[in-house]
Amino acid sequence: MPTTRIPGPSGLPLIGSMFELTRDPLRACLDAQRDYGDVVRFTAGPPGLRAEFYMVFSPEGVQQVLAGQAANFRKESALYEELRISLGNGLLTAQDGDYQRQRRLIQPLFTRRRVDGYAGAIGIESQALVERWSAVPDGVVDTVGEMSRFALRTVARILFGTDVEAAIEAVRTSFPVLGEYIMDRGFAPVRIPRQWPTPTNRRALTAQTELYRVCDEIIARRRAQGVGEAGTSDEAVDLLGLLAAARGEHGEQLNASELRDQVLVFLLAGHETTATSLTFALHLLALHPGQRERARAEVDAVLADGRTPVAADLEALPYLTRVLKEAMRLYPAAGLVGRRAVADCEIDGQRIPAGADVIVSPWVTHRHPEHWENPADFDPDRFTPEREAARHRYAWYPFGGGPRACIGQHFSMLESVLSLAALLRAFDFEAVDTEVPVGQTLTLQAEGPVRIRLTNRQ
Repeated sequence: MPTTRIPGPSGLPLIGSMFELTRDPLRACLDAQRDYGDVVRFTAGPPGLRAEFYMVFSPEGVQQVLAGQAANFRKESALYEELRISLGNGLLTAQDGDYQRQRRLIQPLFTRRRVDGYAGAIGIESQALVERWSAVPDGVVDTVGEMSRFALRTVARILFGTDVEAAIEAVRTSFPVLGEYIMDRGFAPVRIPRQWPTPTNRRALTAQTELYRVCDEIIARRRAQGVGEAGTSDEAVDLLGLLAAARGEHGEQLNASELRDQVLVFLLAGHETTATSLTFALHLLALHPGQRERARAEVDAVLADGRTPVAADLEALPYLTRVLKEAMRLYPAAGLVGRRAVADCEIDGQRIPAGADVIVSPWVTHRHPEHWENPADFDPDRFTPEREAARHRYAWYPFGGGPRACIGQHFSMLESVLSLAALLRAFDFEAVDTEVPVGQTLTLQAEGPVRIRLTNRQ
C-alpha cells in the first residue's frame, strides 16, 4: 500500500483550510483538484482540534468509495450523526441491519411501475403551477422559491394525499432552520451540547418539534383508519398508506417512529433535490434559446393533443431528459458526499487511513477535464446513449451509486421531465439573472434569485 503523504493545500498556519472550506467548499474542491490531483488531503481547524479530510475526485476513486469498497466507507461522520439526531434513523442515515430491513420494506414502493403511478399527482401539481404562473402580473418568477414550493407540494401530495396542506407550511419553515443547524454542527471543530439553551439550539428544537408534530398527527390518523393492520384502506393509495401497510417476508413492518423517520427523509430528499434540478434546468434553458426550442419542439410533438403529460411520455422525451441530465451534471443537488473509512485502504493509488473522513464531490467530478470536454458548457447531447455508454459509470453520479444509491432516482426523473414538459408547452421564457452564485448546505443552493421572464404561449 502506498506510504507517501497525500498532497493538499497547507492553508493558514493556525486554521489550515478552514476559511476556504467554510466560505466556498465547492470552489476549494475545484481548485484542489486542479492543483493537487484526484485525491487531496485538507486540514482544517486550530491546533489540537484540527481535522483532516480526504477528497476523492476521479470517477475511478469515486467508484471505489461508493461501490467497490462500500463496506469500508460508512455514514459515520459528524454530519450524518447530526442528520440522525435531527431527522431520525430513516433510509438516508440508517446502517447495517436497520438499513437492510428498511430497504427491503421500502424498495417495492419505488419500482418503476409503482412510481409511474405517481404521475397523476405530478400532473395535478404541474397544472396548478402553470395556472399560478399564468397569473403573475409582470411575468417574472424566481424559480428558486417556485420550484421548492412545487416540489414540496408534489412530494407531500404523494406522501399524504388529502393531508397535503397540513405538512407544507411546517416543512417550508422548519427544514431550512434544521438544515443550516445540521451543516454548522456537522463541520464545527467543537459542538456544544444540544441541551444548552442557546438561541440556535432553541430554534432548531422548535423546528424539529414542529416537523415531528405534523408527521405524528398524520400517521396517527392513518393508524386510526386501520391502515397497517390490513392495508386495505382507500388511504393506502398515498405513499404513507403504502409504507404503513408494507410487510416483510416474516410479517415485520415499520412502527410509528420509523414511519416518521422515513417520511421526514422523503420530504427532505424528495423536494430539495428535485427543486434544485428543476431550478437550474429552467435557468439553463432560459439562457440557451437553441436548446430550449429543440426541447419545446419535442414536447409539442408528443403533447400535440393538449393533454397532461403522463408516465408513458417519458420515453418519448429523450432530448428533454438529456437537458435534465446535463443540468444535474452542472448543478448536482449533492455537491459533496461524505463517508468515513473503517480500515486502512487504497483509493485511486493513495493510502487512506482508518477513521478518515472521505468526501467525494459530484460538483468536481462532473467537471473533470479528463472526462468532460469543455466542461463548463451546457450541452445536453453529452447524454446521447452512445456517449453515455462510452463514459465511465461514475463520471456522472447525481444519485450516488453502489448499495446506497438513491432509491428515488426514477421518481425524481419522472417528476422533473413531466413538469418541465408542462412548463415548456405553456410558456416561453428568458433569463433575468444570467449569473447565479451557488453554495453547499445539505443540498446545492442558489445564493440569490434565479429569475426568468415568462411569455404565455396560450
